[in-house]
Amino acid sequence: MTKRGVNRVLAAVAASLLLVNSAIATDGYFLTGYGTKQQGRGGTGVALPGDSLAAATNPAGLTLVGDRLDFGLTLFRPIRSGTIVGNQLPPGYPDVNGTYDASRVKDFFLPELGYSHLFRPNLAVGVALYGNGGLNTSYTTPIPLLGTTRGGVDLEQLFISPALAYKLGAHHSFGIAANIAYQRFAAEGIQNFANAHYSTDPTNVTNNGYSNSYGAGVRIGWIGELSRYLNVGATYQTQTYASKFSRYSGLFAQGGKFDIPANFAGGVAVRIAPKAAVQFDAERILYGQIKAVANSGANQASLGASNGPRLWMARNYRHQDRSGLRCELRAHPAGRLQLLPGSFQRHASVLQPARPCCNSASPARGRNLDAEERKRDQLRLYSCL
Repeated sequence: MTKRGVNRVLAAVAASLLLVNSAIATDGYFLTGYGTKQQGRGGTGVALPGDSLAAATNPAGLTLVGDRLDFGLTLFRPIRSGTIVGNQLPPGYPDVNGTYDASRVKDFFLPELGYSHLFRPNLAVGVALYGNGGLNTSYTTPIPLLGTTRGGVDLEQLFISPALAYKLGAHHSFGIAANIAYQRFAAEGIQNFANAHYSTDPTNVTNNGYSNSYGAGVRIGWIGELSRYLNVGATYQTQTYASKFSRYSGLFAQGGKFDIPANFAGGVAVRIAPKAAVQFDAERILYGQIKAVANSGANQASLGASNGPRLWMARNYRHQDRSGLRCELRAHPAGRLQLLPGSFQRHASVLQPARPCCNSASPARGRNLDAEERKRDQLRLYSCL
């Protein structure tokens, strides 16, 4: 294998390893639901909201939840690791095979706050403050393939969504919400790619601390109460256009551009009893709009270029679909303070190996990278007034 071929292999493996755990959320780097109630319902809530966090999912739901204040906190504890096996690099190159612990930072706290108020029976306003899932890897030791310090990335996203909802007639509600976004990103330990051979801006690749970004978008929604037993709903969020991560303009495609993708969803809710309902939602997130995660990971363009490789090698994220089915039985305890039992969840998923890279002389023999998110543990507590 030529030196250029080896460099291509190293770049591909490193890009995969950098984001080995591609989500601290279940829908890419989106949460399955906003608000502990919706998360406890498996992410459903488009057609039948449970609280004032409806502004984050379907703002039309504010006409159905009444006057309320909701707050919650999710403790998220993902255990991440990356394993590289089967590489046969020439003498002089580091041995990159092995398992790497990416869980130096283990606990993540995701707060949420919502408020809704009915001005009139058919007019409601509200606001939701919530965090998106983001993504994180934090390796406990340096990885020679990446750089000289401990590697890792951290992406955090926070939204404020003021919303307005109007009920037209007795059965149809419409809503609109602004999505005001703040996000920050940091990367460390990838000094091997902070040079002109790999990046368009080598000084803005790694170990620059957090870089801030701000953006805005719009979400609209509709809920139809077709009968006393049946609700249907739909919602659409535009792409959230954000400023660039200027300190990482040599890492992400388009010079640090990292917008938040558009998404849309539909839902059905059937009330099978006064205190019981079955809900089904389906959602699509259009990751293909965002070059930083949708560009081909196999191209040889420089990091930071418009067509630069995505740093999400393990999956081809053109879009992601999610569906959820939930049967809910509700109780009505005495008093205004309602405490719902927390839920404990454990999931296991294995990401597909990144595509092998090769040059015209010879392929990268035996190259394989397995990225495993072994456990995703969540403990949720919910309180509402």
